[in-house]
Amino acid sequence: MSDTVEKIVIIGSGPAAWSAAIYAARANLNPVVYEGSYTEENRLANNLPMGQLYTTTEIENYPGFPHGDVGAYLKSAIGEERSYMLAPHEEGGSVTGPELVELIRQQAVNFGTRVVSAEIVDLDVSQRPFKLTDNEGETCMAQTIIIATGARANWLGLASEEQFKNRGVSACAVCDGALPRFRNKPLAVIGGGDSAIEEALYLTNFASKVYLIHRRDEFRASKAMAKKAFDNEKIEILFNRVPVEFIGNDTEGLTSLKIKSTVDGQEMTISVTGVFCAIGHTPNTAFLQGKIALTEKRYVELPQAHRMATSVSGIFAAGDCADDYYRQAITSAGTGAMAALEAERFLSAEE
Repeated sequence: MSDTVEKIVIIGSGPAAWSAAIYAARANLNPVVYEGSYTEENRLANNLPMGQLYTTTEIENYPGFPHGDVGAYLKSAIGEERSYMLAPHEEGGSVTGPELVELIRQQAVNFGTRVVSAEIVDLDVSQRPFKLTDNEGETCMAQTIIIATGARANWLGLASEEQFKNRGVSACAVCDGALPRFRNKPLAVIGGGDSAIEEALYLTNFASKVYLIHRRDEFRASKAMAKKAFDNEKIEILFNRVPVEFIGNDTEGLTSLKIKSTVDGQEMTISVTGVFCAIGHTPNTAFLQGKIALTEKRYVELPQAHRMATSVSGIFAAGDCADDYYRQAITSAGTGAMAALEAERFLSAEE
């Protein structure tokens, strides 16, 4: 364990974490970011470093990155030790998820952020400075902490699903629904809660038709939301159905979805170019159980509206680990900046 007590430690490596690091570094707080570790366990859990953006293709809704050739900029902005991991940029296209998060990371590093490629697995919040323990057994001390560990989308777990992720299979309609491959094409949404219906309604702005597939005989969503789905002419609701296979090819990506009745087992295949899984997200907060207050859905609880402070004084949260509603890269970045500003003011008040 180092004898040094850090002013601020940031846990995570998505847009919330790196944005917090940018603000903290510019405030001379000399932040340390624990970006996570590349373990097989994390790979299987879809919880590798750099967050959900690293598994996302085109990003069209992040301000400042219109369509264009950003390849040359990427080469000049990101060092070879990181840029070699990126796929060649498509000329004239949008910035990709990996490119965007690498650029934000580089900006944080340029301001002096120190990065540790390890995963925090335990916190001692009984007294300040706080004690953090990583997956290699190393510890550090910190006056303040920003938790920005994100969340991971829940998937169906089918082998064919993995094959077509980012090639027709997505977990975010708002992120991907407007992409050219989905425009004026039949799409499907899996789920029966408010989020699933919201995604289906959103997709009707682009799709020729939206199948809303739910394994039960009625929605879990509110009656008001359910009525919107029933009333929308572009939405066809398929109750008592579950997906069994994603079908496609290397050239076109996803082309259809095979579903099965939960009543009689009968199978049918529907032609779709996109399937959006809306069966929830799991926040990466397991290591916080019993340490700070979490919501019923295990998101970090933020007691005061429009503030990033948690139930423990000196610990703040940002991004998807504390947001079960918006879950966008830009909102995560914004809350990261807010958390850093609050941490800076917290430390200044003490001094």
